[in-house]
Amino acid sequence: MKVITKSKMKVFSALLLSVGIGTSFLSGQESGSMQKIIVDGIEFLDLNKNGKLDKYEDTRLPESKRIDDLMSRLTLNEKIDLVMGTGMKGFEGLIKDMVVGGTEYLVPGAAGTTFPLEKYGIPAVVMTDGPAGVRISPTRKNTNKTFYATGFPVGIALASTWNSPLVQSVGEAMGNEVLEYGSDIQLAPAINIMRNPLCGRNYEYYSEDPLISGKIAASMINGIQKNGSGVSLKHYAANNSEKNRMELNVHVSQRSLREIYLRGFEIAVKESNPATIMSSYNKINGVYTSADYDLLTTILRNEWGFKGLVMTDWLGGYSKGLEALKGNASEHYTSQQLKAGNDLLMPGIALQKQDILNDLKSGTLKEKDLNVCVKRILEMVFASQKMKNYQFSNNPDLKAHASIARLAATEAMVLLENKQQALPITSSSNKLAVFGSYSYNFVAGGTGSGDVNKAYVVSLTDGLLNAGFKIDSDLSAIYKSFVNQEVLKIKEKLKADPMNLVPLIPQPQVDIATIRKSALQNDLAILTIGRSSGEMDDRKIQDDFYLTKDEIGLIDNVSREFHSLNKKVIVVINVGGPVDIASWSNKVDGILQAWLPGQEGGNAVADVLTGKVSPSGKLTITFPIKYEDVSTARNFQGFPADNPTDVVYEEGVYVGYRYFNTFNVKPAYEFGYGLSYTQFEYSNLKINNSDFTKEVSVSIDIKNIGKTSGKEAAQLYLSAPAGKIDKPVKELKAFAKTKLLLPGETQTLTMVINPKDLASFYTDKSSWIADKGTYKIEVGASALDSRQTTTFNLEKDIVVEKVNNVMNPKEKITELKPR
Repeated sequence: MKVITKSKMKVFSALLLSVGIGTSFLSGQESGSMQKIIVDGIEFLDLNKNGKLDKYEDTRLPESKRIDDLMSRLTLNEKIDLVMGTGMKGFEGLIKDMVVGGTEYLVPGAAGTTFPLEKYGIPAVVMTDGPAGVRISPTRKNTNKTFYATGFPVGIALASTWNSPLVQSVGEAMGNEVLEYGSDIQLAPAINIMRNPLCGRNYEYYSEDPLISGKIAASMINGIQKNGSGVSLKHYAANNSEKNRMELNVHVSQRSLREIYLRGFEIAVKESNPATIMSSYNKINGVYTSADYDLLTTILRNEWGFKGLVMTDWLGGYSKGLEALKGNASEHYTSQQLKAGNDLLMPGIALQKQDILNDLKSGTLKEKDLNVCVKRILEMVFASQKMKNYQFSNNPDLKAHASIARLAATEAMVLLENKQQALPITSSSNKLAVFGSYSYNFVAGGTGSGDVNKAYVVSLTDGLLNAGFKIDSDLSAIYKSFVNQEVLKIKEKLKADPMNLVPLIPQPQVDIATIRKSALQNDLAILTIGRSSGEMDDRKIQDDFYLTKDEIGLIDNVSREFHSLNKKVIVVINVGGPVDIASWSNKVDGILQAWLPGQEGGNAVADVLTGKVSPSGKLTITFPIKYEDVSTARNFQGFPADNPTDVVYEEGVYVGYRYFNTFNVKPAYEFGYGLSYTQFEYSNLKINNSDFTKEVSVSIDIKNIGKTSGKEAAQLYLSAPAGKIDKPVKELKAFAKTKLLLPGETQTLTMVINPKDLASFYTDKSSWIADKGTYKIEVGASALDSRQTTTFNLEKDIVVEKVNNVMNPKEKITELKPR
């Protein structure tokens, strides 16, 4: 950037006139503020009326000095404006005196923005949802152009790839769309633990395990932020159910909190440096997360070293939740939020502004506390592309990004069953009977903030047609007519109440004669089971986790008729989490877990079914035989059941596979499970150095011993000596995935474990301690499929990390323990 001085003003004025710009453009307002003037691509700074450049305007100075200078100029009202965001488009009629800020025009459909201070040249920073893509409005005023964004596979699908570099490439593509659509902060990724299979937003999250959650999140964050945009890692923390989430009080022990619910956030913070973090709606042990100093400052900043900004979830921290929209919230936590280290209040309402003014007047809130938050907000703004005046195009390469979405979706799919090599489908089986409503209306993603306005969604039938298959036209006519009518009904319901979840599309009545005729005329049957879920509520046990009567009847009838002619039946699961499979899996030949695979879903499924790609996805959540087998089945949403206000995490650290393995409960499909069209041999496990007070490398050779090329995700589990506290039988501590291995090819994978991976959290000592004794390392294909083992000894206890004794429950929790 060039600086123009007053002595050069006349020369510069002549230059402006020579290129057709009047000198009135130069004079501007007599406010003493900077003006930017661009001539032939060169940007100039006009000095203030005193002939000097104010420090905050001078891009030659370090940002810290510029921010300090600006802070000294801000009025109290301007500081208050900055800590209150804008947004909530569409809620103006409900919200009492909402602070809107007039920034909707910047990126229509964005979730919100920071408050602009135009007097100082400080722009509004734009924030867009969400975890599966950039959520913006596809249509805008005064233009016929559409502004679609790529619908990427959802979080659970991306994690099921076990492929960190691939996830980073998805992040880079998403981050490019953030940048080119004029956004600054993508409100993603979401990494809450899948405590129970029924959480409505499990599809957005990554796993029941904190290590893979943190590692995959770090890859996504590094990808998005590589473009210069920022992220908001969410929902911090213990937001593991949706029902009454704005008032729910989570009672959890410090050990469970640190080992399970905070660990993924810790890994992501330390390995990717997210620009912002979003606090969750719920309370933890009686304190709203957005007003919890120990959560947001003691742990996040002081222990983990987080340097960025914390924002609330939209209207977070009010006991009556959405009643705050009407100004009726019975409890106000505004000042507590700011003092706790929750810097930005989204989306900003008049009630909050009045809280701040009242508390500053009474001394409950000090201006120095406000200043801390303001400075962090300005640091985010100064680091943004808006502040750098990036000229976004509104035209990202959606075609290239669709290819990345397809690749990721294909690698995410988990082959659960493949009896007698029913898959891949051979070229001779080219006539297909396709059953199930969701085959014709494939679910790409979830609802709410996880939704994306996509240009298209490839259904399963479209994907199969694109792959060259012939599809039974009589069946197709029945399903298309029925599904189209049901989709219209659903749209009308959602138009009447947009906050509703998308209802399940039922099954048409396809009689036995039609199925029998189809079995005679076609080579193979494919049947899809689909589900949608999202914000505001959780999934149900009946007719959701367990299949409906019509779905079971369809599986029974199709399997009976096709098997009577020695023809195969393949089921595709188009769901963002587990469903009951154990009760009917013996009736079919192949089962493919396709998740919610994004806009290219049908093509990706076809890639796997045809063998164009050998499946390599593996589960990051345990599939139980029955719902009651889950450790959280009795206390998932809390109590009272109709409107839960409290939930006790009495299962302790025994979530997911930690429970199934330790308590010998047989799953339908274990954590880490996934079949391939080829086979892999594990050998030569080595610990490459023996100093367990430092990082230790573990290597393993993976050989493709089958006849098809494929990838393998190897998982390293650690079994620790009991010490003085109970521990899970084994825990995931590292993972790595091979490249595409040709038949007979071998690759050596190296995984790293560090001292904290050996440690458990001792609440009475406020310490992570690795107990002395014998440790076992297992490397294998799943939590139950160990291929190579080795052991090592620690001669004495190692106190790996001493932390603060904070966030303990106020009442005793009787946690689940192994006998």
